[in-house]
Amino acid sequence: VIRASGWKPILRIEAHSALEVHIKDSAEWASIRKIGFHPLARMTEDEEKSFIQCLETYTNREWRDTKGRTPARYTFATLVDPHEELPPSEISSLRYWAKIAEKMGVEIEPITKRDLAKLANYDALFIRETTSISNHTYRFARRAQQEGMPVIDDPLSMIRCTNKVYLNELMAYNKVPVPPTVMIAGTSDLELAAQTLGFPLVLKIPDSSFSRGVKKCANFEELKTLATEWLEDSDLLIAQKFIPTEYDWRVGVLGGQPLFAVHYLMAKKHWQIVNHKANGKPDQGGIKTFTLKETPAHVVETAVKAARCIGDGLYGVDLKETKDGVFVIEVNDNPNLDHGWEDSGEKDEVWVRLTQWFLERLDRPGR
Repeated sequence: VIRASGWKPILRIEAHSALEVHIKDSAEWASIRKIGFHPLARMTEDEEKSFIQCLETYTNREWRDTKGRTPARYTFATLVDPHEELPPSEISSLRYWAKIAEKMGVEIEPITKRDLAKLANYDALFIRETTSISNHTYRFARRAQQEGMPVIDDPLSMIRCTNKVYLNELMAYNKVPVPPTVMIAGTSDLELAAQTLGFPLVLKIPDSSFSRGVKKCANFEELKTLATEWLEDSDLLIAQKFIPTEYDWRVGVLGGQPLFAVHYLMAKKHWQIVNHKANGKPDQGGIKTFTLKETPAHVVETAVKAARCIGDGLYGVDLKETKDGVFVIEVNDNPNLDHGWEDSGEKDEVWVRLTQWFLERLDRPGR
């Protein structure tokens, strides 16, 4: 409400009264002039009309229909960045999930990195931004865990998946097949990598993601130049045998069980599924979808075994299928999940099972 005098009362419901804050504007700053209670019964007709309109705007939910809605048992926060170039889920896909979750008594509400302080108002957290232990996504996961909330991705999964050195050793320890690998701690290890893996080989930074920080070296000179540059910022590098394929298997695993399976095709005239061009615009390959029944059993079994080494959440396992067998390239704690893409094989069952994963943890006795 803006009165002719220039004062702006801002109203908030408190029982039968509203809290009225008078703010004075000036050319340089705004200051609070008065705070007090204002009985709802004493509002003028214009104040009441404006008050109700503002209240409806505030309480309206972005991703759900306000008509014919049954009360939700739980409200899940979904952490998003509307401006992220390659988000793990598009906003349209999260809206689609919200429609399915609503039928299961769950409200899905978007939040951003500015909403950490109000995270405890929700029952669960689904992180749909690219995760990193060095940014706010990890802080959100930690806070959710401290509040006893089910969370995807959980902090431990982030730590395990974002460090490719640890991940490779974890897979090897649990006898999950991975490409031949050599750890590089300095330029003295380059000769061993070249002799063991041959050329071309793939060089990785331990915390790389979305095909960034992953390069192919055609010869020893390329390896030495790139490794020398990267070792200035990283204590360790990973060198792996190059395994050329036309696609990578991506198997989604949720709660230790397979969720979906797709082929991620290589970007055009490139050896990775994402080609980060010099102009800054990423070029992604296509996708081919399968039902879980259509997916080779040994691919699914290997993916599930790899994911169970990480935890009980949602993971995307990347695998290479060759004549010599299946090799796990990576386990992602923050896998892509979009309507019309990863869910094409199993349809709405993907979103139902995702919702159920949270519900099972919220409904556990003694929680």
